[in-house]
Amino acid sequence: MGRAAAFGCLVAEVSVRIVRYAVGGVQYYGELESGGIAIARFEGDPFTGFSLTGCIDQVAEAVILPPVERPRIFGFAYNYASHVDETDREIPEVPVCFMKPSTAVVGPGEAIVYPADGELIHFEGELVVVIGKEARHVKPSEAYEYILGYTCGNDVSDRVVQRKESAFGTLLIGKGQDTFAPLGPVIATGLDPSGLSLTTRMNGTVVQSASTADLLLPVPEIVSYLSRYLTLLPGDVIMTGTPSGVGPIRPGDEVEVEIEGIGVLRNPVVAESR
Repeated sequence: MGRAAAFGCLVAEVSVRIVRYAVGGVQYYGELESGGIAIARFEGDPFTGFSLTGCIDQVAEAVILPPVERPRIFGFAYNYASHVDETDREIPEVPVCFMKPSTAVVGPGEAIVYPADGELIHFEGELVVVIGKEARHVKPSEAYEYILGYTCGNDVSDRVVQRKESAFGTLLIGKGQDTFAPLGPVIATGLDPSGLSLTTRMNGTVVQSASTADLLLPVPEIVSYLSRYLTLLPGDVIMTGTPSGVGPIRPGDEVEVEIEGIGVLRNPVVAESR
């Protein structure tokens, strides 16, 4: 029968790199095979159940899409001490959460659009959790039962707008503009998120280098905290926070976020055209 239709069993047993992609304008999920040049196509999806079709697609002939289509996006701010230090703030007493609109999502290779009126736009490389099934009142010890896997993310932020909003206790436009949530390239299952290396490069130069071991609120606590107050749904994604080293982007730049066991999320920056 191949891969189990109940994907939760698969997550616990093996590591798989799930990719969402299109061939000939038709969208599919599949497993990125070793070597990264071919995809074993699924019938169905990893959230409701799937099976292998036996069809193999070539990556060179596919368009790699964001791993989840228009997800709810939750974010955790100030979740690395090193980033808290570089912002001259105190470690927060409670987790600082925000949301990005689903329309902020772009996939690997897609452009981050630099707003025409932008003044200071920053990259933020992050580990992203992908929720696999509905979760409410989840204990930290149970959190992995609700996680499908992990992907790379870039929490692009307009600092000028963000600071003005934050002064009045809100946070939307500074974080939520179109293209401000690159995700991908795959959902990696079966990973231990407690000590993954995270590297961000700007035009080939390393600007962030950290380990998820340094998260102030680790992944199980993040899932538990959110599910204490709201219901998490299959396909929700959680940006877990960024380490120190955040900095500005400009049109013409290329940002890469690489996380151990997942791969490289690469996005160019282009100027907005109106």
